[in-house]
Amino acid sequence: MENQNRNNIKIGALVDVVLKVDQRTNKLTRGHVKRILTNSINHPRGIKVMLEEHDLVGRVQYIVKWGKDGRFNKNFKKTLFRKHA
Repeated sequence: MENQNRNNIKIGALVDVVLKVDQRTNKLTRGHVKRILTNSINHPRGIKVMLEEHDLVGRVQYIVKWGKDGRFNKNFKKTLFRKHA
């Protein structure tokens, strides 16, 4: 999945993340990537990032826009309605 591969996450990308406090409910928080915190190439639960908005930290679940150029992720509509585990 694209959210599990570090190469797919770009600084400035608009993403939906699950914060640590929201792991039980899988509540999504939307924001722009400020820093990529995961060092490995991939991670099974999603790449950990810091958001520009209030420096929140969470694991990427969905990539909404790829970067500051504003290109939308063509697969976002498909993943938006996927059931959460």
